Amino acid sequence: RALISVYDKTGVVEFARRVAAAGYELVSTGGTHRTLSEVGGLNVRQVADVTGSPEILDGRVKTLHPVIHGGLLARREAPEQMAELSAHGIETIDLVVVNLYPFVATISRPDVTLDDALENIDIGGPTMLRAAAKNFPSVAVVVDPEDYGWVADKLADGGLTTEDRRGLAAKAFRHVSEYDSAVTGYLSTPSISLDKVSGLRYGENPHQSGALYAPVGVAPNGIAGATQLHGRELSYNNLMDADAAWRTVSDFAEPTVAVVKHNNPCGLATREVIAEAYELAYEGDTVSAFGGIVAINRTVDAKTAQAMDAIFYEVVIAPGYDDDALAILQRKRNLRILTVGSEPSGKALDLRPISGGMLVQGADDIEENPTEWKTVTEREPSATERQDLAFAWKAAKHIKSNAIVFAKDRALVGMGAGQPNRVVSVHLSQRIAGDRAKGAVLASDAFFPFPDNIELAAEAGITAIAQPGGSVRDEEVIAAADKAGLAMVFTGVRHFRH
Repeated sequence: RALISVYDKTGVVEFARRVAAAGYELVSTGGTHRTLSEVGGLNVRQVADVTGSPEILDGRVKTLHPVIHGGLLARREAPEQMAELSAHGIETIDLVVVNLYPFVATISRPDVTLDDALENIDIGGPTMLRAAAKNFPSVAVVVDPEDYGWVADKLADGGLTTEDRRGLAAKAFRHVSEYDSAVTGYLSTPSISLDKVSGLRYGENPHQSGALYAPVGVAPNGIAGATQLHGRELSYNNLMDADAAWRTVSDFAEPTVAVVKHNNPCGLATREVIAEAYELAYEGDTVSAFGGIVAINRTVDAKTAQAMDAIFYEVVIAPGYDDDALAILQRKRNLRILTVGSEPSGKALDLRPISGGMLVQGADDIEENPTEWKTVTEREPSATERQDLAFAWKAAKHIKSNAIVFAKDRALVGMGAGQPNRVVSVHLSQRIAGDRAKGAVLASDAFFPFPDNIELAAEAGITAIAQPGGSVRDEEVIAAADKAGLAMVFTGVRHFRH
């Protein structure tokens, strides 16, 4: 016997027809029974006729019955269990075809209510799947319409092997586990369940394995959901850097271009004209840009594409491309060209593996208002300095700690990243910026513990600084800024990115 009860009825009539042709008696419930009998013209028994009990509570209880679960769980190789079935007039069930209520789709609706969500928590379906999967040596279980074809072929040609059944059982348990995770996440703090999106040739290095995963029950978005229009296969490192680049430009409402190398923006600029923003981003560090990743938060036009054509880049990411721009970029056979849709709503989770576990935190997406920053020096920043400080501050949160950013005219001119002390990051920023540091502003992702950073910045030509504040030496740092004639604001927020 085959028990078929599905919410997604894709392909179920044809599959049931082939199952019946293979010699199975069909048993079904509610809407599936109507589909198979009325649309498919098949001879199908109602579960209520098999159990002798009616469906009750508006269909909430129909398969939760010893006649069903005895037929699923009885071990065929155990004579005492088979004798017990016979004594109670219970027949075995050999095939279960079930998929579940659309809980994830329901809770994704903006107008969903708690009652809607609770009504779409499937109870009988997961119970049948678990029972059938537990007894997979005797019971085949199918949850995915994509499996209908090959399963029907096997049933018509000698039956499923033990390995076939084992694979189907694993898929069923995974299906139920992901479903339970979605319910848990809705009712409480989200649990983390991931689906494999694609394999990768290897990880950061050729001796490491690699794959791309995305959260269960949600269509992949951001870089995980990007569409590749052209170029070679994406690598692990490509995806890491592409994500850093896309996160950076997505943080800016204005037209913005980022050039990223090894997970850090080495070039970043905002302009009304994208081609101008690109040129300034490239000039941020022309040496590091070679072999980097370019992200643009606007449609790429031909002029911008032409400018990029002169440099070797690994990946270009944007929401879209003009036809002429795409034709120019596609001249580079190996350039990976990606389109990325809008970012998901809601709070994302930031996952970081550690040995033996995983660290989980909310995304660093706090709303900040630069007009509320506190000026702590004698001199107030000018309007131009304030504009550049806001740009530099936003850039700093995307650069690895200890992060220092030099910016001028809404463009990054120097940066220091990932250093064990902040003064080295200031040195690096100064070295990259050179003469461009004169009249630039500085942003630091965390407070300055000593005034030496301020003195070095002033020597480089920096005129204004944004930093969180909060050091025990804040007064010494402020005094150093006043002595150099700098303006300095405290943001009250830290943006470490390890």
